[in-house]
Amino acid sequence: MQRMSKARSDIGIEVRHTSSCASRGGKRCDCEPRYRGHVKDAGGRKIRSPWTPSKAEAIAWRQEAVIALRQGRLRPPSPTTVKDAGDALVLGMRTGAVLDRSGKPYKPKTIRTYEHALVTYVYPLLGHRKVSSLKRGDIQGFIEAMRATGASPSTIHNRLDPLRVIVRRAIDNDEMMVDPCARLNLPVVRNNRTRIEAPAMAETLIAALPEAEQAFWALAFYAGLRRGELRALRVDDVDFDAGLVRVRRGWDDVEGEIAPKTFAGRRDVPMMGELRRICRAHKLQTGRHGEQLFLGRSATDPFYPSTVRARARNAWQAAGLEPLTAHEARHCAASYMIACGLDWKKVSEFLGHTDVRTTFNRYGKVVEEDLSEAAERLDAYFARHRDSAESKTQTGTPMQDFSGSYRVPAGQAANKKPVSIGVSPPTTQFESR
Repeated sequence: MQRMSKARSDIGIEVRHTSSCASRGGKRCDCEPRYRGHVKDAGGRKIRSPWTPSKAEAIAWRQEAVIALRQGRLRPPSPTTVKDAGDALVLGMRTGAVLDRSGKPYKPKTIRTYEHALVTYVYPLLGHRKVSSLKRGDIQGFIEAMRATGASPSTIHNRLDPLRVIVRRAIDNDEMMVDPCARLNLPVVRNNRTRIEAPAMAETLIAALPEAEQAFWALAFYAGLRRGELRALRVDDVDFDAGLVRVRRGWDDVEGEIAPKTFAGRRDVPMMGELRRICRAHKLQTGRHGEQLFLGRSATDPFYPSTVRARARNAWQAAGLEPLTAHEARHCAASYMIACGLDWKKVSEFLGHTDVRTTFNRYGKVVEEDLSEAAERLDAYFARHRDSAESKTQTGTPMQDFSGSYRVPAGQAANKKPVSIGVSPPTTQFESR
């Protein structure tokens, strides 16, 4: 019987032996060979897998590749390098051709951040590599190189973001089958911005500021506006008759006036009495009106964030108060809205969040006064339970524990009457046997 030259499972599998392997002299292999699978597209071009020491892995890759090729999900490796893909990504972001995962154009600041991360960190390490040849080990090596420089966890995540987008676009364009950014060992990001001041302290912080600076911080503490929204706020946006602050735009350092950060960023925020008083005084002091900037250093030029921050820091330090940031003031505003009992959905709308879960997870802090109130409620609950237990012990009534079962009070004997169990006669021929 004639022996088959190649087993069916070996079709499309290439083997590479070491140079000293005995198989090169026609003998039995005595090395550890490496394998790779390959398939051919309609044009006869080969698509190969990486070399692997496992033959089974090469066979599995080929089986998946055959299916992907039939479904049109697999193409020959693209010669596009990481640098080429990154440059195309930034250009597409600027023209609006490339959208984020929410289907929205990228913000100018995000584009600048991505471009800086690519040019400064990604290109020197991976810019020459073909995107289709990237492996998980390459991305993990990039992360470890960032950690070796002392970069913080959040910085590493930010530098990795443009590389994730490049890989995601390559997968969407069928240039890659496996995501090398999956299951990475990333450092944990811990958000330390958890400072929440009590309402009385917020009033003290605002009162310690010069009168010209109070409106900015009052809008941050009591309305939760973002810094860019405060820079773009116009006089007409502060509606004293309706008692609303109408957020309609944001501000970018380079591009100037832009759309709000999210779709939900266009919103109306109610003005509490103290906020209305401070804003009205600021309007009378500046004498501005109409489309002029409400908080700008002039009627047409926005304020410098560093200047506002420095003036507030100096005033608070002179008063013996601990300074905080505008973003922390926004945290406080969210917590005040939640603490006073506003609906979570309403709070999310007032803050400009597209998803109420963002509000719940990020801004659901509690004010220190609420912590003492929670302790008082727990004390009252246990006191009621303790009084109820004592009264039932005196009357001899069995008490129900948290598991739902009843227990006999201490010092009383349990009723041990025998329980009779009635057994019904068999109803079928199988049971009777």
